[in-house]
Amino acid sequence: MSDIIRRDPRAEWIARNRLHPLHAAMQPAQHSWMGPNGVIRKNLHGIGFIGPNGIKRIDRSGAQQGGAVKRSATVEVQLPLHQVPAPAFYISVVPDMVGGRLSSHDRDLLGLAHQLAGNDGAVLAVVFGEHKESAFATAGVDRLLVLEGDQFSGYAPEQRVQGLRAVDNQFNPRHWLLPDSRSGGGELGRRFAAALGERPATRVWQVKDQECIGRAGAGLQDLARPVARLILAAAECAEPVSETRHEALPVELSTTVARSLSRIEDLGAVAVDPAAIPMAEAEFIFSGGNGVRDWALFHQTAAALGATEGASRVAVDDGFMARDRQVGASGTWVTARVYVAVGISGAIQHLQGIGACDKVVAINLDPGCDMIKRADLSVIGESAEILQALIAAVAAYRNEAKRDAA
Repeated sequence: MSDIIRRDPRAEWIARNRLHPLHAAMQPAQHSWMGPNGVIRKNLHGIGFIGPNGIKRIDRSGAQQGGAVKRSATVEVQLPLHQVPAPAFYISVVPDMVGGRLSSHDRDLLGLAHQLAGNDGAVLAVVFGEHKESAFATAGVDRLLVLEGDQFSGYAPEQRVQGLRAVDNQFNPRHWLLPDSRSGGGELGRRFAAALGERPATRVWQVKDQECIGRAGAGLQDLARPVARLILAAAECAEPVSETRHEALPVELSTTVARSLSRIEDLGAVAVDPAAIPMAEAEFIFSGGNGVRDWALFHQTAAALGATEGASRVAVDDGFMARDRQVGASGTWVTARVYVAVGISGAIQHLQGIGACDKVVAINLDPGCDMIKRADLSVIGESAEILQALIAAVAAYRNEAKRDAA
């Protein structure tokens, strides 16, 4: 192999561009230097690495040195375990669990619960039905109670209130926390408060000095009141848990929740045209960029998946998509649960716009583009072939589901 040092123009460009996501990683780390008095100085802040939660860790053993030498190394940081063997009290949290997973709103709620729990209390998460979440421990759950049964499936607020009352009788939580959202938490919290005879604190965005501060007056004023037993909190009410790992020990109810005669009949979800969903509220976005050559196939794939269509700025400027479909800092900031980027290289403005998306899937020919680095799942290949295979897989899955139902 040649010993000639060759330039990397792309790396040099990233090192000059302060807005690029990899700019900090491209900066050379100066660990030691000689001071004016001839004494060797060390930069302790430069010796370390970025952990999985975006927090800089310092390893003084020398096994891992951050900076230009090992900037691509993957280091798994074991967070300290937070245990509450004998809780003095409980703080109960009822997350929305949209799609069977914790949302960012749910994680903010768990962060607020730990503020109220302190060192003596434990956070008890109450989840209805089956879920797909595997990160309860890192989200801050000390005890996990899953209420299973057909009576809790679908839209069953009356039955869920009965389940929460059973939890209240057994664990007697000091506080109940529910998200004040349109995903079900707001309605369930108000129904539960009426059943308990409690006056809830609603639209709470901060708990400080034994007071709940909530929005009032069409969101233009703040209303302060003593900390209520039942709190319906808004998004960003607290910082989510990121520094500790919790046990998430499973617990069970000592009694069985009886099935009551519901006065509400669930007729199922109403079909909604994905194109009518605003970009900022869409949970599944199928976005196309400059790499899409067959836009008819792109629209067909989005319809087969039932996804809301989006686009990069290049695709919008070329006239392939409407301006209100543009995703990015110069378009719409999206918070989708799943974001699929087809033929999008990943400009900094686009990456900023999808920063709050939970899962990003990238379909691209270039394995070194920035979107591939941002994605949780990458598919390298020609987009037309991949989209055709995706349509066929969706059709096969639905046919199999119909046969099973028959």
